[in-house]
Amino acid sequence: MVTIEDVQRALALPDFDVVTAQEKMAPRPRPRVRPNGLPGKAKQGAVLLLLYPQAQDLHLVFVRRPLRMNHHPGQIAFPGGKQDAGETLETTAVRETEEEVGIPADQLTLLGQLHPVYIPPSDFQVHPFVGWHTAVPQFRPSPAEVDEVLTIPLRHFQNPTQRGYEERQFGHTQLGVPYFRVDAHGVDKIWGGTAAILSEFLERLRVNQA
Repeated sequence: MVTIEDVQRALALPDFDVVTAQEKMAPRPRPRVRPNGLPGKAKQGAVLLLLYPQAQDLHLVFVRRPLRMNHHPGQIAFPGGKQDAGETLETTAVRETEEEVGIPADQLTLLGQLHPVYIPPSDFQVHPFVGWHTAVPQFRPSPAEVDEVLTIPLRHFQNPTQRGYEERQFGHTQLGVPYFRVDAHGVDKIWGGTAAILSEFLERLRVNQA
């Protein structure tokens, strides 16, 4: 079993190859950074990779976005959202987690952060943080922002057989899309920026345990 101490060491690895770790599960081709020709600035947001212990394993918390949302409808993602004026990104991650799945901020401990990921469709720079809850949370999802809360053992994603790849057409662009399987039949998938963030986290754990 991966321990919280393992996670903390993995987050603090020196000279870790973030680019390779994220690109293993990022759509292809897709810009890693915001193109220079775009007007204005990217919106800033934060997400939380929330871990908690259950049945001798660490579990991760995800949410399924409602189909009615303008950006990323129906996708499985980490709790999170847009940074409010005057708040730190750490505060954004914790606040959005409380708003979306109902876990009070004072019950969460931040362990560290991962490298930001740029999301082209919504023009967001997403800053991922890793958090810890000492027991199985009592979820109270927000109906406006969450259709479903999913909790998945960390070891599920450490199994190479739970990864797949497919080609998808987005308008006039064809993308290669690596993904993590969520269910046994591969109907539910984690892909896009969420998959890239999760890939970095898993690669850090793998390198730390090597």
